Amino acid sequence: MIDMSVEIAGVKLKNPVLTASGTFGFGREYAELYDLSKLGAIAVKGLTSEPRNGNPPPRIAETPMGMINSVGLQNPGIKSFIENEIPFLRKFDTKIIANVSGNTVSDYVSITEIASSSDIDFIELNISCPNVKAGGMAFGTGAASVGNLVAEVRKVCKKPLIVKLSPNVTDICEIARAAEASGADALSLINTILAMKIDINTRRPVLKNNVGGLSGRAVFPIAVRMIWQVKNCVNLPVIGMGGVSTGADAVEMMLAGADAVAVGSVMFSDPYTPIKVIDGIHGYLEKHGFNKASDIIGAVNVY
Repeated sequence: MIDMSVEIAGVKLKNPVLTASGTFGFGREYAELYDLSKLGAIAVKGLTSEPRNGNPPPRIAETPMGMINSVGLQNPGIKSFIENEIPFLRKFDTKIIANVSGNTVSDYVSITEIASSSDIDFIELNISCPNVKAGGMAFGTGAASVGNLVAEVRKVCKKPLIVKLSPNVTDICEIARAAEASGADALSLINTILAMKIDINTRRPVLKNNVGGLSGRAVFPIAVRMIWQVKNCVNLPVIGMGGVSTGADAVEMMLAGADAVAVGSVMFSDPYTPIKVIDGIHGYLEKHGFNKASDIIGAVNVY
Protein backbone atom coordinates (compact mmCIF):
# COMPACT_ATOMS: atom_id res chain seq x y z
CA MET A 1 0.00 0.00 0.00
CA ILE A 2 1.26 3.45 -0.93
CA ASP A 3 0.75 6.19 1.67
CA MET A 4 -0.67 9.13 -0.28
CA SER A 5 -1.05 11.39 2.74
CA VAL A 6 0.86 14.63 3.22
CA GLU A 7 0.96 17.19 6.00
CA ILE A 8 0.43 20.94 5.71
CA ALA A 9 1.08 23.02 8.82
CA GLY A 10 0.28 20.13 11.14
CA VAL A 11 -2.90 19.12 9.30
CA LYS A 12 -2.92 15.74 7.53
CA LEU A 13 -4.41 15.52 4.04
CA LYS A 14 -5.36 12.08 2.71
CA ASN A 15 -3.59 12.92 -0.56
CA PRO A 16 -1.68 15.91 -1.95
CA VAL A 17 -4.35 17.07 -4.43
CA LEU A 18 -6.69 19.97 -3.79
CA THR A 19 -8.73 22.41 -5.82
CA ALA A 20 -7.55 25.96 -6.45
CA SER A 21 -9.70 28.80 -5.17
CA GLY A 22 -11.99 30.37 -7.75
CA THR A 23 -12.21 27.33 -10.02
CA PHE A 24 -14.27 25.01 -7.86
CA GLY A 25 -16.89 27.39 -6.47
CA PHE A 26 -18.08 25.75 -3.26
CA GLY A 27 -18.01 22.26 -4.75
CA ARG A 28 -21.74 21.82 -5.33
CA GLU A 29 -21.59 21.37 -9.10
CA TYR A 30 -18.61 18.99 -8.92
CA ALA A 31 -20.27 16.93 -6.18
CA GLU A 32 -22.80 15.86 -8.80
CA LEU A 33 -19.97 14.21 -10.74
CA TYR A 34 -17.88 12.48 -8.03
CA ASP A 35 -17.42 12.08 -4.31
CA LEU A 36 -15.60 15.15 -2.97
CA SER A 37 -14.21 12.95 -0.19
CA LYS A 38 -11.65 11.74 -2.73
CA LEU A 39 -9.91 15.12 -2.62
CA GLY A 40 -7.17 16.05 -0.18
CA ALA A 41 -8.70 19.49 0.34
CA ILE A 42 -11.01 22.04 -1.24
CA ALA A 43 -10.04 25.71 -1.47
CA VAL A 44 -13.33 27.55 -1.86
CA LYS A 45 -14.09 30.58 -3.97
CA GLY A 46 -12.49 33.80 -2.70
CA LEU A 47 -14.50 35.37 0.11
CA THR A 48 -14.96 38.98 1.16
CA SER A 49 -16.63 40.59 4.17
CA GLU A 50 -19.74 41.52 2.19
CA PRO A 51 -21.28 39.98 -0.93
CA ARG A 52 -19.67 41.09 -4.20
CA ASN A 53 -21.03 41.09 -7.74
CA GLY A 54 -17.55 41.10 -9.21
CA ASN A 55 -16.42 42.97 -12.30
CA PRO A 56 -18.72 43.76 -15.24
CA PRO A 57 -18.56 41.43 -18.27
CA PRO A 58 -16.84 40.48 -20.43
CA ARG A 59 -14.55 39.04 -17.76
CA ILE A 60 -13.19 35.84 -19.31
CA ALA A 61 -10.86 35.64 -22.32
CA GLU A 62 -9.48 32.46 -23.87
CA THR A 63 -5.82 32.27 -24.87
CA PRO A 64 -3.89 29.64 -26.88
CA MET A 65 -2.57 28.09 -23.65
CA GLY A 66 -5.00 29.07 -20.92
CA MET A 67 -7.41 31.82 -19.97
CA ILE A 68 -7.45 35.35 -18.60
CA ASN A 69 -10.06 36.21 -15.99
CA SER A 70 -11.20 39.40 -14.35
CA VAL A 71 -14.14 37.94 -12.43
CA GLY A 72 -13.31 40.25 -9.54
CA LEU A 73 -14.04 38.00 -6.57
CA GLN A 74 -17.77 37.58 -7.09
CA ASN A 75 -18.98 35.80 -3.95
CA PRO A 76 -21.89 35.67 -1.47
CA GLY A 77 -19.83 37.02 1.46
CA ILE A 78 -18.34 35.32 4.50
CA LYS A 79 -21.57 35.06 6.51
CA SER A 80 -23.42 33.28 3.72
CA PHE A 81 -20.46 30.92 3.28
CA ILE A 82 -20.51 29.97 6.96
CA GLU A 83 -24.28 29.50 7.05
CA ASN A 84 -24.86 27.76 3.72
CA GLU A 85 -21.66 26.29 2.32
CA ILE A 86 -19.75 24.87 5.30
CA PRO A 87 -22.61 22.52 6.30
CA PHE A 88 -22.66 21.22 2.71
CA LEU A 89 -18.88 20.74 2.54
CA ARG A 90 -18.79 18.97 5.92
CA LYS A 91 -20.79 16.14 4.39
CA PHE A 92 -17.52 15.07 2.77
CA ASP A 93 -14.32 13.71 4.29
CA THR A 94 -11.99 16.42 3.04
CA LYS A 95 -10.30 19.53 4.41
CA ILE A 96 -11.78 22.99 3.85
CA ILE A 97 -9.63 25.98 2.94
CA ALA A 98 -11.34 29.38 3.20
CA ASN A 99 -9.74 31.83 0.77
CA VAL A 100 -10.20 35.37 2.10
CA SER A 101 -9.55 38.78 0.58
CA GLY A 102 -9.96 42.44 1.46
CA ASN A 103 -9.37 46.02 0.38
CA THR A 104 -7.63 47.22 3.55
CA VAL A 105 -5.60 45.69 6.36
CA SER A 106 -8.53 46.08 8.76
CA ASP A 107 -10.81 44.42 6.20
CA TYR A 108 -8.48 41.41 5.97
CA VAL A 109 -8.27 41.22 9.76
CA SER A 110 -12.04 41.38 10.16
CA ILE A 111 -12.86 38.64 7.66
CA THR A 112 -10.04 36.41 8.90
CA GLU A 113 -11.30 36.68 12.45
CA ILE A 114 -14.80 35.64 11.38
CA ALA A 115 -13.62 32.86 9.05
CA SER A 116 -11.13 31.33 11.46
CA SER A 117 -13.81 31.03 14.14
CA SER A 118 -15.89 28.84 11.81
CA ASP A 119 -15.66 25.12 11.07
CA ILE A 120 -12.86 25.20 8.50
CA ASP A 121 -9.35 23.74 8.47
CA PHE A 122 -7.22 26.50 6.91
CA ILE A 123 -7.29 30.18 6.03
CA GLU A 124 -5.73 31.07 2.68
CA LEU A 125 -4.88 34.76 2.59
CA ASN A 126 -5.36 36.07 -0.94
CA ILE A 127 -2.92 38.98 -1.02
CA SER A 128 -2.17 38.75 -4.71
CA CYS A 129 -5.29 38.81 -6.87
CA PRO A 130 -4.54 40.78 -10.06
CA ASN A 131 -8.11 40.95 -11.31
CA VAL A 132 -9.51 43.47 -8.84
CA LYS A 133 -8.73 47.18 -8.90
CA ALA A 134 -8.56 47.61 -5.13
CA GLY A 135 -6.47 45.61 -2.67
CA GLY A 136 -4.91 42.27 -3.47
CA MET A 137 -2.31 43.24 -6.03
CA ALA A 138 -1.08 46.21 -4.00
CA PHE A 139 -0.59 44.10 -0.87
CA GLY A 140 1.12 41.14 -2.50
CA THR A 141 3.87 42.78 -4.52
CA GLY A 142 5.97 44.37 -1.76
CA ALA A 143 7.79 42.64 1.09
CA ALA A 144 6.97 45.39 3.60
CA SER A 145 3.25 45.39 2.83
CA VAL A 146 3.12 41.58 2.86
CA GLY A 147 4.90 41.45 6.21
CA ASN A 148 2.63 44.06 7.76
CA LEU A 149 -0.58 42.44 6.49
CA VAL A 150 0.39 38.91 7.54
CA ALA A 151 1.50 40.13 10.97
CA GLU A 152 -1.84 41.86 11.61
CA VAL A 153 -3.90 38.91 10.36
CA ARG A 154 -1.79 36.48 12.40
CA LYS A 155 -2.96 38.19 15.61
CA VAL A 156 -6.57 37.05 15.05
CA CYS A 157 -6.15 33.89 12.96
CA LYS A 158 -6.96 30.74 14.94
CA LYS A 159 -6.40 28.31 12.06
CA PRO A 160 -3.29 27.44 10.06
CA LEU A 161 -2.54 30.45 7.87
CA ILE A 162 -1.63 29.93 4.20
CA VAL A 163 -0.40 33.02 2.36
CA LYS A 164 -1.00 32.99 -1.40
CA LEU A 165 1.87 34.58 -3.30
CA SER A 166 1.81 36.63 -6.48
CA PRO A 167 4.15 35.85 -9.40
CA ASN A 168 3.97 39.51 -10.42
CA VAL A 169 7.07 40.41 -8.42
CA THR A 170 10.80 40.88 -9.00
CA ASP A 171 12.00 38.55 -6.22
CA ILE A 172 9.58 35.82 -5.08
CA CYS A 173 11.91 34.79 -2.24
CA GLU A 174 11.87 38.27 -0.72
CA ILE A 175 8.06 38.08 -0.52
CA ALA A 176 8.11 34.50 0.81
CA ARG A 177 10.57 35.41 3.56
CA ALA A 178 8.45 38.37 4.60
CA ALA A 179 5.37 36.14 4.92
CA GLU A 180 7.33 33.54 6.88
CA ALA A 181 8.83 36.10 9.26
CA SER A 182 5.40 37.57 9.97
CA GLY A 183 3.74 34.30 10.95
CA ALA A 184 2.58 32.39 7.86
CA ASP A 185 2.19 28.65 8.47
CA ALA A 186 2.34 27.73 4.77
CA LEU A 187 2.57 29.34 1.34
CA SER A 188 0.58 28.74 -1.84
CA LEU A 189 1.82 29.78 -5.29
CA ILE A 190 1.45 30.89 -7.89
CA ASN A 191 -1.53 33.11 -8.30
CA THR A 192 -2.35 34.24 -11.84
CA ILE A 193 -0.04 36.40 -13.95
CA LEU A 194 -1.22 39.86 -14.96
CA ALA A 195 -2.16 39.72 -18.64
CA MET A 196 -4.12 41.43 -21.39
CA LYS A 197 -5.91 40.53 -24.63
CA ILE A 198 -6.98 43.01 -27.33
CA ASP A 199 -9.68 42.61 -29.99
CA ILE A 200 -7.90 43.83 -33.12
CA ASN A 201 -11.22 44.64 -34.87
CA THR A 202 -12.65 46.90 -32.17
CA ARG A 203 -9.16 47.89 -30.97
CA ARG A 204 -10.42 47.50 -27.42
CA PRO A 205 -9.34 45.13 -24.63
CA VAL A 206 -11.44 41.97 -24.60
CA LEU A 207 -11.93 42.30 -20.83
CA LYS A 208 -14.05 45.15 -19.50
CA ASN A 209 -11.49 45.49 -16.71
CA ASN A 210 -8.76 45.85 -19.41
CA VAL A 211 -6.43 43.37 -17.68
CA GLY A 212 -6.85 40.14 -15.74
CA GLY A 213 -5.10 37.07 -14.42
CA LEU A 214 -3.60 34.50 -16.78
CA SER A 215 -3.90 30.86 -15.71
CA GLY A 216 -3.55 27.49 -17.44
CA ARG A 217 -0.80 25.61 -19.26
CA ALA A 218 1.15 28.76 -20.18
CA VAL A 219 2.06 29.51 -16.56
CA PHE A 220 3.11 26.00 -15.51
CA PRO A 221 6.89 26.29 -16.05
CA ILE A 222 6.90 29.63 -14.23
CA ALA A 223 5.06 28.05 -11.30
CA VAL A 224 7.53 25.16 -11.11
CA ARG A 225 10.47 27.58 -11.08
CA MET A 226 8.98 29.75 -8.34
CA ILE A 227 8.01 26.76 -6.19
CA TRP A 228 11.59 25.48 -6.40
CA GLN A 229 12.97 28.91 -5.49
CA VAL A 230 10.61 29.38 -2.54
CA LYS A 231 11.17 25.89 -1.16
CA ASN A 232 14.88 26.66 -1.06
CA CYS A 233 14.57 29.99 0.74
CA VAL A 234 11.97 29.36 3.47
CA ASN A 235 11.12 26.55 5.89
CA LEU A 236 7.39 26.40 5.27
CA PRO A 237 5.11 23.89 3.53
CA VAL A 238 4.31 24.92 -0.02
CA ILE A 239 1.10 24.31 -1.98
CA GLY A 240 1.90 24.47 -5.69
CA MET A 241 -0.51 25.57 -8.40
CA GLY A 242 -0.53 27.05 -11.85
CA GLY A 243 -1.31 25.07 -14.99
CA VAL A 244 -1.52 21.60 -13.44
CA SER A 245 -3.40 19.33 -15.84
CA THR A 246 -2.01 15.83 -15.29
CA GLY A 247 -0.52 13.57 -12.68
CA ALA A 248 2.89 14.15 -14.29
CA ASP A 249 2.48 17.90 -13.75
CA ALA A 250 1.69 17.35 -10.09
CA VAL A 251 4.73 15.08 -9.67
CA GLU A 252 6.93 17.71 -11.30
CA MET A 253 5.71 20.35 -8.86
CA MET A 254 6.25 18.02 -5.92
CA LEU A 255 9.77 17.23 -7.08
CA ALA A 256 10.36 21.00 -7.19
CA GLY A 257 9.26 21.23 -3.56
CA ALA A 258 5.47 21.40 -3.40
CA ASP A 259 4.02 19.54 -0.40
CA ALA A 260 0.61 19.52 -2.10
CA VAL A 261 -0.72 20.58 -5.50
CA ALA A 262 -3.87 22.45 -6.51
CA VAL A 263 -5.77 21.91 -9.75
CA GLY A 264 -7.35 25.04 -11.22
CA SER A 265 -8.65 26.32 -14.54
CA VAL A 266 -8.32 23.00 -16.38
CA MET A 267 -11.44 21.89 -14.48
CA PHE A 268 -13.53 24.14 -16.70
CA SER A 269 -12.74 21.82 -19.62
CA ASP A 270 -12.37 18.58 -17.65
CA PRO A 271 -13.99 18.60 -14.20
CA TYR A 272 -12.60 15.12 -13.46
CA THR A 273 -8.98 16.35 -13.58
CA PRO A 274 -8.37 16.29 -9.79
CA ILE A 275 -9.30 12.59 -9.65
CA LYS A 276 -7.06 11.84 -12.64
CA VAL A 277 -4.19 13.73 -11.00
CA ILE A 278 -4.54 11.70 -7.79
CA ASP A 279 -4.43 8.49 -9.83
CA GLY A 280 -1.48 9.81 -11.81
CA ILE A 281 0.58 10.54 -8.71
CA HIS A 282 -0.23 7.11 -7.31
CA GLY A 283 0.82 5.47 -10.57
CA TYR A 284 4.13 7.34 -10.59
CA LEU A 285 4.93 6.35 -7.00
CA GLU A 286 4.10 2.73 -7.77
CA LYS A 287 6.16 2.66 -10.96
CA HIS A 288 9.24 4.20 -9.35
CA GLY A 289 9.11 2.26 -6.09
CA PHE A 290 8.15 5.03 -3.66
CA ASN A 291 6.13 4.02 -0.59
CA LYS A 292 4.92 7.50 0.34
CA ALA A 293 3.85 10.58 -1.59
CA SER A 294 5.93 12.68 0.78
CA ASP A 295 9.09 10.89 -0.43
CA ILE A 296 9.12 12.88 -3.69
CA ILE A 297 8.69 16.35 -2.14
CA GLY A 298 11.73 18.39 -3.13
CA ALA A 299 13.45 15.30 -4.55
CA VAL A 300 14.65 16.98 -7.77
CA ASN A 301 18.31 16.29 -8.52
CA VAL A 302 19.57 19.72 -9.55
CA TYR A 303 22.87 20.20 -11.35
